[in-house]
Amino acid sequence: MSKFLADSSFWELFPQAQLGVVLLNNINNSGESAYDIKVLLSQSNADAEKFLVKNVFSENPVIAVWREAYRKFKTKKGVRCSIEALLKRVEKQNPVSYINPLVDIYNAASLQFGLPCGAEDSDCFDGDLILGITKGGDEFFALGDDENSPTLEGELCYRDNKGAVCRCFNWRDGKRTMITENTKNAFVIMESIDPSRTEDLKAAMALIARYAEKYLGASVRTDILTQSQPS
Repeated sequence: MSKFLADSSFWELFPQAQLGVVLLNNINNSGESAYDIKVLLSQSNADAEKFLVKNVFSENPVIAVWREAYRKFKTKKGVRCSIEALLKRVEKQNPVSYINPLVDIYNAASLQFGLPCGAEDSDCFDGDLILGITKGGDEFFALGDDENSPTLEGELCYRDNKGAVCRCFNWRDGKRTMITENTKNAFVIMESIDPSRTEDLKAAMALIARYAEKYLGASVRTDILTQSQPS
């Protein structure tokens, strides 16, 4: 990846958004998560209950803000923000489980701070990574799928020269750039569209950076993108 850019079509929809980028280089993501990462994820599952303050699930503030956001662009029926999917598991007493060290770290940060977060193997990108509204037809193979499921016209997605990387904002990652035990360099993205949550975003990014440095041996760089600094 030579550059990550959130283009004008994104900022027209979300002018106050902040995109927290954590670049991790030379990581060791093999094997099971260290004990401390497992403890972190377990505690974060429990901590996330603090976001479920309403009897109606969709009325909880960290979910409602994303329900409204997803009405601003084209989506497939039933598509929801990634943090909603995680919190739904918490609500149903079905904790988010271990996958691999890096995924466990960013899932823990996502749960603990109530913000959507994802990661991609940056060595698998083809050219620049762009977040914006697409004309549709971008190739996309979802995790676990063997058939192409191309993007829709008017959909908001992350894409590179080969196709979509993550569809419907942060709904679903693709197979091509997924984080595996062989990943050495990773692009981690945490999104906030509520300007009042800047400190939460910074704290979540710091948690990811700290654990990646200590347990994955990562070299870390962080940036927060805004409309005035979109790349």
